[in-house]
Amino acid sequence: MKKIKVVMLICLMVTGCKETAKVSPPIGSKSIYNTVEIFTPIQVNRETEIKIIPIEHATAILQWNGLNIFIDPVGGAAAFSAYGRPDLILITDIHGDHFSLETLLGLDTSRAKIMVPQTVADKIPDEFTPQLDVLNNGDSKERYGINVEAIPMYNLRKEALKFHEKGRGNGYVLHIGGERLYFSGDTEDIPEMRALENIDKAFICMNLPYTMTVESAASAVLEFRPKQVYPYHYRGNPNVSDVSKFKKLVRKENPNIEVIQLDWYPKETY
Repeated sequence: MKKIKVVMLICLMVTGCKETAKVSPPIGSKSIYNTVEIFTPIQVNRETEIKIIPIEHATAILQWNGLNIFIDPVGGAAAFSAYGRPDLILITDIHGDHFSLETLLGLDTSRAKIMVPQTVADKIPDEFTPQLDVLNNGDSKERYGINVEAIPMYNLRKEALKFHEKGRGNGYVLHIGGERLYFSGDTEDIPEMRALENIDKAFICMNLPYTMTVESAASAVLEFRPKQVYPYHYRGNPNVSDVSKFKKLVRKENPNIEVIQLDWYPKETY
């Protein structure tokens, strides 16, 4: 048992170790070790700045503490070639603007953990199974010093219920570097969004007919009051949402909320 205590002590001393030894030796075995999940120790600097890189539409990269976090990687692996390998991948939903198996297969995911809802996991080949963390609404998981909570995302309007039913996909709240970041995924202004607390950066969708209007998005943001809000996923059919109007609605009621506009559609002009 002394060896087991040493392993656990080392894990506690090294920031970034995620799992201790799971000891359940087979009958008759002299080894005290059976299943051990090992992750590379990571020295976590909570003060490291979070860099946000918009790729397109709902796809982004977060860089923090030497880690690459890919959010909904789609569009082909070439779009990510300048940023290095992913360490953590979050996928919100099965739709093609959030999940692309072709892109996933093209990336170097050799060291990545991949967090997905069950519906996405069902579409990923078995070769990825050891890398998958299946999170459904309400679940949470910590990897590499980042705690990830799965938040519901779904439609409310009767005419839109067919697009995203409750429980299928995830929004995510990331506890990273002392901040809380929220990615809405495809959703309307649901009660679970409005009930969020202490959000530093919120990435909020706003496009019809699939998600919500700028008015609904602004109303939700004004209720849960993030420090900063980043409109994303705002290209709709047939029109693009009026992000300027969204900003005016938010700033009029609460000028303390900073609305930050990033370039989510670099290939197209609107």
